[in-house]
Amino acid sequence: MKRQFILLFSILLTLSFANLSCAQRSGLKKRDIRAMKQARKEARKMKKDGWDVAPGSLPIDKALERSWAMQLDFDEEGKKKFLDADGNAVAESKSAADLQALELAKLNLAGQIETQVAALVEASVANQQLSREEAASVTKVVAGSKNMIKNVINEVDPVYKVYRDVGRKNVEVQLKIFYDRENAMNGAKKVLRNKLAEETNIIHEKLDNILDLK
Repeated sequence: MKRQFILLFSILLTLSFANLSCAQRSGLKKRDIRAMKQARKEARKMKKDGWDVAPGSLPIDKALERSWAMQLDFDEEGKKKFLDADGNAVAESKSAADLQALELAKLNLAGQIETQVAALVEASVANQQLSREEAASVTKVVAGSKNMIKNVINEVDPVYKVYRDVGRKNVEVQLKIFYDRENAMNGAKKVLRNKLAEETNIIHEKLDNILDLK
């Protein structure tokens, strides 16, 4: 009887793990299917508008599929794993347009990070018993941190990049970049902490608490 119970328990346990594995695969498949549908729809429209990729690059639909998959990727807390930003520029050469578009995308990304850090700081400042002067200093530094944050962003390659001719000799570039949200936030917090340490007299413990640094 005991052996039968152990055998039955083992079978049930194996089935539970199998069901969990199937559910996980099903969830991933559902996300991938959604990404494929969005990518194909967007790719058709972009091709009609004259966009194309550089020779040797992934086809537009495949590049967009990867982009959509990353946009639909969430962590266990339901937060997006990646921050994304677009860049667009027109220039007389592809290389010049590439640089301008990438710079704009990085600024866009830095602006998103700045906004999220500012919201975090605003929520925690009131709990740190800061004086009005200290609170004003923190707010001022965070509000002007976009360029500092942009410099923290490491080299990042666009997930997709497309081109089209504009006029007789100009080329337009459109691209999208992604950056790991957790790494981006941690890097921004450390830069801001150093800046706040330089420009304010707030003790280090308070700064760490304000920025949620461990």
